[in-house]
Amino acid sequence: MKNKLIVSVSPHIHNKESISRIMWLVILSLIPSGIAGVFIFGASALRVIILGVASALFADVLLQIVTKRKISALDGSAFLTGLLLSFNLPADVPFWLPIVGSFFSIAIGKQIFGGLGQNIFNPALVGRVFLMASWPKYMTTFIKPLTYDAITSATPLAVLKEGKILEHISYLDLFLGKRGGCIGEVCIPALILGALFLFIKGYISWHIPLTYIFTVGAFTYIFGPHGLFSGDWLFHILSGGLILGAFFMATDYVTSPLTRKGQLIFGIGCGIITSVIRLWGGYSEGVSYAILMMNAATPIIDRYTKSRVYGIK
Repeated sequence: MKNKLIVSVSPHIHNKESISRIMWLVILSLIPSGIAGVFIFGASALRVIILGVASALFADVLLQIVTKRKISALDGSAFLTGLLLSFNLPADVPFWLPIVGSFFSIAIGKQIFGGLGQNIFNPALVGRVFLMASWPKYMTTFIKPLTYDAITSATPLAVLKEGKILEHISYLDLFLGKRGGCIGEVCIPALILGALFLFIKGYISWHIPLTYIFTVGAFTYIFGPHGLFSGDWLFHILSGGLILGAFFMATDYVTSPLTRKGQLIFGIGCGIITSVIRLWGGYSEGVSYAILMMNAATPIIDRYTKSRVYGIK
């Protein structure tokens, strides 16, 4: 019989999208920011990116061999983790720092939970927070942009945190990346270009990133340094790693809520925690900690925002 009737369970509609394809296209969307980071901070930034990505791939393969799991290094997840971790590092860190960070991200942030799709927290942010807690001096020393030498520069948020006046820096400088910061977070146009690509492809929606950014803007404006409604909301949006975190890490499929209502709650929560840390916390930046805290809250958000099953009250 030539014609066969194939019976299978749902879903019956398929397309060419796959986890691997999505991962590699997200990586593609981050390339403009990586190029901008290398241009702004010099060859040392490229060194950090290469070491971070290579170490993440090596750690992923090694741990899969040790645990006798299927080797899946080519699915793009380890590459993306190493890339995002590198983007969250200063350009002049010692060579071993991105190596240690990538190993920690893969081992503790991903593989210890069972691998791709099982992790509770964003692996790249797990690695960054570990490095921040272990070697804060290296993590808070930045190359002055467009100098390509060892001159160090504080981030605008750090300067503001110390109560000093920001000099010779404009909103345009913040937007274009002419400021101290981590490799992949400073050039806003490059990040927006990558985010637009993901929006067009349908890989991310507006719910988390725009809610996150709007909440930070509103909160920092309301609770300004000179009384209510005196804050510089645009400064807070353009500074630090808010844009990188909002579009490329808070939107992680595995560690963010499934429902649209849950994603709005997630974005608001990230925004409030980020703002509280920036305004009153011990650190000048709060994006990493905010996203990780809301990652922990994702299961309960999903539980109370899940859609009602049709026919059941």
